[in-house]
Amino acid sequence: MKILQMDVDSITFEPIRPEASLYDDVKKERTIIKDTLVILVSVEVGDTNEMAEKAMFDTYEFMKKLDRNSLVIYPFAHLSGNLASPKEAMQILEYMYKNVPKELTVVKAPFGWNKKLILDIKAHPLAEQSRSYGLDATTKTYTKVKPISKNTAIVRKSSWAGLPETDHRTIGERLDLYSFQEVSPAMVYWHPHGHTIYRELIKLMRDEEFRYDYLETSTPVVSNIALWQVSGHLEHYKENMFMFETESGDHGLKPMNCPSTILIYKSRKWSYRDFPFRTATFDKIYRRELSGVVSGLLRVQELTQDDGHIFVREDQLKDEMITLLKMVKETYNVFGMQFNAKLSTMPDEHMGDEKLWEKATNALKSALEANSMSYGIKEKDGAFYGPKIDFDVIDSMGRSWQCATIQIDYQLPLRFNLEYTAEDGHTQVPIIIHRAILGSIERFTAVMVEHYQGKFPTWLSPIQVRVLSISQQTNDYADKIYKELKLHGIRTELDISDKTLEYKVREAITMKLPYTIVLGKKEEEASKITVRSRSGKQKFNVELSEFINNIEKEIKERSKELSY
Repeated sequence: MKILQMDVDSITFEPIRPEASLYDDVKKERTIIKDTLVILVSVEVGDTNEMAEKAMFDTYEFMKKLDRNSLVIYPFAHLSGNLASPKEAMQILEYMYKNVPKELTVVKAPFGWNKKLILDIKAHPLAEQSRSYGLDATTKTYTKVKPISKNTAIVRKSSWAGLPETDHRTIGERLDLYSFQEVSPAMVYWHPHGHTIYRELIKLMRDEEFRYDYLETSTPVVSNIALWQVSGHLEHYKENMFMFETESGDHGLKPMNCPSTILIYKSRKWSYRDFPFRTATFDKIYRRELSGVVSGLLRVQELTQDDGHIFVREDQLKDEMITLLKMVKETYNVFGMQFNAKLSTMPDEHMGDEKLWEKATNALKSALEANSMSYGIKEKDGAFYGPKIDFDVIDSMGRSWQCATIQIDYQLPLRFNLEYTAEDGHTQVPIIIHRAILGSIERFTAVMVEHYQGKFPTWLSPIQVRVLSISQQTNDYADKIYKELKLHGIRTELDISDKTLEYKVREAITMKLPYTIVLGKKEEEASKITVRSRSGKQKFNVELSEFINNIEKEIKERSKELSY
């Protein structure tokens, strides 16, 4: 059984026509329900009433956290490729409907119908939770893949049809930033322009981490499941992991970097003088998601985090947390984004001593208050190994996105028997701070693309300058200017095609380029350039050296504004 839980402002559905051999006898009328939890349900082969009970219990617990008392059970076949028969599915869904706690108001959407569906999800598209019950949630399962024929449609550009112009998928297709392919579900194909943005975001974080004395590491993507048993991921996170068999045993693709980073720590002896030990990594990690949950760059199965793990003594914890909060502020100021902090406390399913959880939670509160930073509370929403601060970033349209996170972890150091020699010669256990500032680079790219609506500042723009020649007579001069800009490391394109000037300028506007240099006979004779900014402003008789100095300053300072 696959379930997707969504907290919505409203759900609207309307039966259109039956699509299964068995279906509910209902009227074709529109239903609108507001402020409710919706669970999309795919009933699979082998599902039982016991699984349905477990699913309803988990849903009820989730609703209590959200303070919801209204539920919609919505049959949704698209979450699974291993569906039960209509008869079995109807029975299970009816059982779920009848076993909803009496204090809840429940509606079951009609089974077996093709329905119009409108969902207005609260907060942002990642506010939902996915759940899996049944054989593939507890045992190894493997799927045979059909070979690709020459007639297989690979690119899914048509899947973005109907999305708003402000959506990152629409903008990404128009600016040729990235695509998604059937052969790699929920994984990103970075096109040259998109990969430039990806690299610039990582460079930003590498520069920040250099200032704060981080040391970069990298670890293998595959590990024996013994590692995930020690870390607790096999017990608490298995349904989100890619697992497979090899001749040397069962293995998993890493869903997080922390266990592997801990092995680096364990490779040598440590003294109290060696702390804090700050590590950073930009490795790929892999997390299984239900097919109905993925949403462009916002939720993917292969991702890169600007991941950091800091090993500290207890007496260093407060100062390190204050430094991290400062780092968050500085980073988001680069993008002109504000944020709200939320403290996530111990979940019901957690590892370790509750006294250590309380200690970690108080340390997070203390750091927030020391920074005069207001915060909300997300009850029982911490990681299974520690409480955390999540940061909801506010974009240019006033929308909130969870990106940065800071977590204090007393549990994994104990599980991995980490130690160092204290000043008195005795052995002590370090504390680990897990942190990501941008979070998932893929997800932050989506947020940032929509924040700027494709009008990136110069430092982040895939193409910073396009050089246009008005006619063939000035092609050589345009080529000279182009090469000079390239020599200074400015990302530049040259257009000496025979298209009209109006067409060339319009194309540059469509691609939202920061600057266009227009060159004609007048500019060549004066050895000057005409600069046209993205806003449409033009400046004539500009010295090339002046332009280069200004744009280099923009790039170096990661300026939010254009110079011209």
